[in-house]
Amino acid sequence: MALGTVKFIGETGRWQMQHPLPMDDTLFQHWREMLEARIGISLPQERKSFLVTSLAVRMREVGCENYADYLELLESGRNGAVEWEILVDRLTVHETRFCRDQQALLLVEQEVQRRLPKNPDEPVKLDFWSVGCATGEEPYSLAITVEHFLQSVDRPGLYSVMATDISRASLASAREGVFHRNRLKNMPVELLRTYFKPYDLDHYQLVKRIRDRVCFTRLNLINLDANRIGGMDVIFCQNVLIYFRRERRVEIVNRLVDHLRPGGVLILGAGELVNWNHPALVPIVNEEVIAYRREQEEDAVL
Repeated sequence: MALGTVKFIGETGRWQMQHPLPMDDTLFQHWREMLEARIGISLPQERKSFLVTSLAVRMREVGCENYADYLELLESGRNGAVEWEILVDRLTVHETRFCRDQQALLLVEQEVQRRLPKNPDEPVKLDFWSVGCATGEEPYSLAITVEHFLQSVDRPGLYSVMATDISRASLASAREGVFHRNRLKNMPVELLRTYFKPYDLDHYQLVKRIRDRVCFTRLNLINLDANRIGGMDVIFCQNVLIYFRRERRVEIVNRLVDHLRPGGVLILGAGELVNWNHPALVPIVNEEVIAYRREQEEDAVL
């Protein structure tokens, strides 16, 4: 069975399918169940065309003529494991930008200010976690926000940002700290000049002192229990939960709460988890940001 009409797009260097292979409801359901079991991603019916198109492009790249051949490749031991990672990278959206949620970053700045020690010579100590960091714009935005605030008040700081994502390709790109200027549209000019250096005509690279503040680690959110993650002061989880069913979203966020230190803050994306509450958290009053503070100490991972 042929894959369909193929055309090559010179600017991107990728093959694109004009007429991908048809996928009936039974096969689509099989793919949905397999993706959810492996990585937790839940594909609604309206995303079927996205899955079909993504599979068609990848199947053409690896030379698979039909879905059965590609499924066999995915189950072929070590090669299959590598192929799964590539496919996951294709199926998860990595389009993001710096300073995407200005109000959430302002809340982070306020949290740093709130925690400044009374002794001006004593450094503030904070640990941040960017969940689903993609290519690094969010965790680097966090690091820049903290660094710039501490510089503005002339206070020392010992802080770190842990950044996790399931895509190895995204993490590798993030570690380089090189970004197209389009990703920096929201970045204030002062911050751009302070924390970035021109890389080429269209790209900038973060200065090393900011890159060194962020540790990128691969993490599958459905396997949180299998990872040794310590206590955090701020957990940033935005534009991640949309990939999961509500039941899975609740499970993930409940586990994130376990990693909040007493007094720690959890920041979520608007509308990603409605009608949810946790006995250890109280909402932070803020009209622009969905955030909670941990008030109870039981079950916290310190």
